[in-house]
Amino acid sequence: MKQLLEKISKLKVLVIGDIILDHYIWGDAWRISPEAPVPVVGVENDTYTAGGAANVALNINSMGARSELCGVIGQDSAGENLLKIFKEHSVHFNEHFIMPNKLSILKTRVIVRGQQLCRLDREESAKYYNIYNEKSIKLIEEKLDEYDAVIISDYAKGVVSNELIEKIHSLSLGKNVFTALDPKPSRKLKHNGIGLLTPNKKESFELCGLSAEDYESYPAEEICSLIWEKYKPRNLVITLGSEGMLISKEGKVLKIIPTYAQEVFDVSGAGDTVISALTIALTAEATMEEAAHFANIAAGVVVGKIGTATVSPKEILQYEQNHE
Repeated sequence: MKQLLEKISKLKVLVIGDIILDHYIWGDAWRISPEAPVPVVGVENDTYTAGGAANVALNINSMGARSELCGVIGQDSAGENLLKIFKEHSVHFNEHFIMPNKLSILKTRVIVRGQQLCRLDREESAKYYNIYNEKSIKLIEEKLDEYDAVIISDYAKGVVSNELIEKIHSLSLGKNVFTALDPKPSRKLKHNGIGLLTPNKKESFELCGLSAEDYESYPAEEICSLIWEKYKPRNLVITLGSEGMLISKEGKVLKIIPTYAQEVFDVSGAGDTVISALTIALTAEATMEEAAHFANIAAGVVVGKIGTATVSPKEILQYEQNHE
């Protein structure tokens, strides 16, 4: 593991996708409002962290590699908070993607006694976050020469489009840059031959056009075969929640690795950790099984924390040592 982390520390990854500010309101509730049958929350404090593609970039940096982030933020208080977070975590963000007349995407979660009470979302329609234009693509193309891998993180907010995926994948192939995609199958975006595809269990059914209700147990072989036929990903990893992580190549099930998480407090951002860890491990020339082992450890640490979170090399080594 130490050797893998040493190789990872030399990598640079470009992250492209939807940037979200996660706002947490922490408090307690001890009575019901006289105005409506809802709890009254006494606010104790507010915290902010980066979500979506920004959380992918933070995870890459926290695990020892370096990242640059491309997406859209507005010139507003949420955008200012995001820029502060990027600076604190040494994530490079190009000012080209600061849009003065757009809202930064903001998700506010109210947490009472460790449990999420509700979530409030502020964002514009997807068309406002599209970055597929000549200037942006030229900037990304120039950046690719500096990077070992690119991750496309789709949260269905508008940054990721068919044109963007096709262009980035084509440019990456020409420059021998590893590509990874965290998909949102409901958007039916086209992608073929991506280096790494990381759907969760629900998304894997959607990618195949199947319904989970038609199956008593997870049809791993059928799912992997259909995803290979439709998308030809060089590496496929399906996260199965408490059931672990399935790894597949060329439509064949290689292995299902049991989950390492002992305590699960919050799964927010766990998928970001998985794609970050898998990408940097595979780019560092780990085998598929070694990369999945690394990602499973990283996710096991993250879900033991409340809120979108990251994991450090020290935590990874400690976690592995504790669970040998």
